Amino acid sequence: MTGTLLTPYEGRHLTLPNRIVMAPMTRGRADDATGVPHPLTGTYYAQRATAGLIVTEGLWPDVLGKGGPGVPGLVTDAQVAGWREVTGAVHAAGGTIFAQLWHVGRMTHPLILPGGATPLAPSAVRIEGEPVYTSEGDVEHVTPRAMTTAEAEAAVTGFAAAARNAIRAGFDGVEVHGANGYLIQQFLAENTNRRTDRFGGSRSGRLRFALDVVEAVAAEVGPGRVGLRISPHNPENEIAEEDPQGTYRALVDALDPLGLAYLHVIERGAYGALADLRPRWSGTLIGNFNGPEPTTRRAGEQVVAVGLADLFSFGRLFISNPDLPARFAADAPLTPHIPELVYGGGGEGYVDYPALAAAEIQSADV
Repeated sequence: MTGTLLTPYEGRHLTLPNRIVMAPMTRGRADDATGVPHPLTGTYYAQRATAGLIVTEGLWPDVLGKGGPGVPGLVTDAQVAGWREVTGAVHAAGGTIFAQLWHVGRMTHPLILPGGATPLAPSAVRIEGEPVYTSEGDVEHVTPRAMTTAEAEAAVTGFAAAARNAIRAGFDGVEVHGANGYLIQQFLAENTNRRTDRFGGSRSGRLRFALDVVEAVAAEVGPGRVGLRISPHNPENEIAEEDPQGTYRALVDALDPLGLAYLHVIERGAYGALADLRPRWSGTLIGNFNGPEPTTRRAGEQVVAVGLADLFSFGRLFISNPDLPARFAADAPLTPHIPELVYGGGGEGYVDYPALAAAEIQSADV
């Protein structure tokens, strides 16, 4: 069976064997002290190299942006060397892989940060209703410290430096994480950005940090190697956007002329972001749904078939189905993942989900 997701894609900057993207997913298996990826990380991503495009778990561009135990970085030479082994394994398996750059802003805790540092954010707005996971378990968030203008500018520089490290490590490109209530979306949202400097105030001020990051990263590695992930109107992590349509139309209109590798849009909530933003984006667009259950193949097929996106990303299905494109092609059964094994640990629940045997695929395809 051949569907829209299984057809090759030829874009301005991407040539892919299919339109199935492995979405970025935190797995929490790096060395917590060094931020170096786990020795099995290369195996994990290489097992999934038949995805048209792999986007890694989020990698911190600054240790103060680290979001939890076992989250890897892309700052030190040791981290770069560790990721070079991963990209080598993926390329040997025929895959394409982008590194996601992820600064969590207020979504961290002194127990996670070096020296018990206070988390940084656009403004000193505390998350009230959700815990944060640390090495000591779930704890309440602390009130973050508002970044100075100089610190915000330094964070922009940090993203660019991490992008340069990604290319040194052999990645095909980088995805800037501007979604899910993390630092960039904290600058975009009215309830988390109460600044009065050039990074706040008006809509153009709230857009400034996102635009500066993307422009700096694109200047460092070339726009054709840069993607941006956004999640308009996503209330996750206590984000409240008063006018998502106005904010994200303005953001997309400003970024479209740069000629980026892609825009990765997570749709969640009442705002139909894909339908609204697709006409405003001339490059490659990746669609994604963020719901309580993993998105089905049929749902992804429909988005691509009607032209709302060129590619579609799947997250949880890739955890337990390393050969997801082959399973889609054969209309084969999908293995459910084990939630307790998603974060932390070693190989169990990481590299031990088997691919379908060739005989099973042929049988399912009959």
